[in-house]
Amino acid sequence: MNMVPSGDKSRGIPGYDISGLNILILEKQMLMRNLMKQMFREFRVDQVQMTDNPEEAFGLFLQSPADIILSDWSHGLDGIGFLRRVRAGDDSPNPFVPVIVVTANTEIRHVCEARDAGMTEFLAKPVSAKSIYARLCAVIDSTRPFIRVDGFFGPDRRRRNMDHGGIERRTR
Repeated sequence: MNMVPSGDKSRGIPGYDISGLNILILEKQMLMRNLMKQMFREFRVDQVQMTDNPEEAFGLFLQSPADIILSDWSHGLDGIGFLRRVRAGDDSPNPFVPVIVVTANTEIRHVCEARDAGMTEFLAKPVSAKSIYARLCAVIDSTRPFIRVDGFFGPDRRRRNMDHGGIERRTR
């Protein structure tokens, strides 16, 4: 079975060649780590680093800065703390790296907490090759400027341009 997405223009899914990416996976469950690694192998991505330990993940990130990070957030694995360290740590090699939070914590308060910690995208478990690829495409297609304000650093949390009816105080 070949899981390499060739794209599906009718559904808005482009056919990107992602084989040159360096992926870092922080995931508590070994089965999930291996499943995601196999998915990336099917996508022809050879550079996949994996661990279940946030400290080790940050060490891997220091040694070989990833192009994209997939970070679990579950009981016993502080993926949000890891995300905050990637975004705000003095020793972070790339605080702008896209981080996809992959979790079963899907209540709106969890999504908001991950968003407020600086995630780039959110992916609810269980995952599939298609859902991972769709998030990768979203990261590629929808780059957002980064914002630093009042203890927050991360992608602009606004997903659409809305008229707020007031004076524009933000400048480019």
